[in-house]
Amino acid sequence: MAVLQLPMITHPITLFFIIFFAFSALAKAERYSVLSYGAKPDGKTDSTKAFSAAWSRACASTKQATIYVPQGRFYLGQVRFQGPCKNHAILLRIDGTLVAPSDYRVLGNAKNWLIFEHVNGVTVSGGTLDGQGAGLWSCKNSGKSSCPRGAKSLEFSYSNNIAISGLTSLNSQLFHIVINGCQNVKMQGVKVSAAGNSPNTDGIHVQSSTGVTILSSRIGTGDDCVSIGPGTSNLWIEKVACGPGHGISIGSLGKESREAGVQNVTIKTTTFTGSTNGLRIKSWGRPSNGFARHILFQHAVMNNVRNPIVIDQNYCPGKKNCPGQDSGVKISDVIYQDIHGSSATEVAVKFDCSKKYPCTGIKLQDVKLTYKNQPAKASCSNTGGVASGLVQPTSCL
Repeated sequence: MAVLQLPMITHPITLFFIIFFAFSALAKAERYSVLSYGAKPDGKTDSTKAFSAAWSRACASTKQATIYVPQGRFYLGQVRFQGPCKNHAILLRIDGTLVAPSDYRVLGNAKNWLIFEHVNGVTVSGGTLDGQGAGLWSCKNSGKSSCPRGAKSLEFSYSNNIAISGLTSLNSQLFHIVINGCQNVKMQGVKVSAAGNSPNTDGIHVQSSTGVTILSSRIGTGDDCVSIGPGTSNLWIEKVACGPGHGISIGSLGKESREAGVQNVTIKTTTFTGSTNGLRIKSWGRPSNGFARHILFQHAVMNNVRNPIVIDQNYCPGKKNCPGQDSGVKISDVIYQDIHGSSATEVAVKFDCSKKYPCTGIKLQDVKLTYKNQPAKASCSNTGGVASGLVQPTSCL
């Protein structure tokens, strides 16, 4: 009997659709509606136990399972979707809105609102997460020292083969979506929205993970649209719109003297509108064995961005307790290709690298950035590399 040979598929977009449509078939699998476990779509009744009960049933099942959240608003406290599960094919399908407590003190010290731990083969599809974080932002922005740190809205930790599709996250207390210690994560059609002055509300944060793909998403928030932490490798970001926010940032790195590096990152076809930064790499000025290498920034459009292209190895937010030393983070093989648009400041390209470990292998190709309809300027410190094609501002490499 002939055996059908399927071609090996490596492109992240193709791979995402294969995984997503495979999980879409779960709609025909065993179905657990949260209504059956006592959840009420009135936005007031605490449905935490109902969601936990539905998860327990799906996790214990050996068959493909769908946890269904119908239309309406479901009030939830902290929910831990704990694994490992017998089931490696669970779809959480959300047609409604999950609502966090309006009193930020309820979750303020919980670290997480919704967290999946040690799971394999989970898809979150559709729906809205309303973190109701405005109260905590006001507390923090007032300068009070008694404010809790806040809760991340959604986290996947130490999990594999995860898909997130069509999810909207609003007004998180802290980071909106966190991927930590995971392998093979695909996100598509994610929307993140929070006020431009909301502190520490990163849109998507990835750390200690490999094989993460973020596609066709729109992020507006008060911190990094996407932040890329230590230990991230094989990351692919494509068709992401950012603004307001602090841009797409690798780092901050070098917070610890010993930490994993970042490598093999592709960020392409992105748009930044009114954001503080565009494409950024940042590290603290202190000794570290960290690194960032093999980074490609390609096809980016800047619309009135304060710092369109920046490497900052003297990162110190608020200029408080700055180490003031040479950064030990080694930055190398970073390519900027086809970057166009407008800067809100005169210096559109700034490479402020470590004196002890200069940036190497920096490449600028076809870059055109203007300031007030005139060529912008570039600034380089301790940076080695080459420029090719049209490069404006004039390269300082």
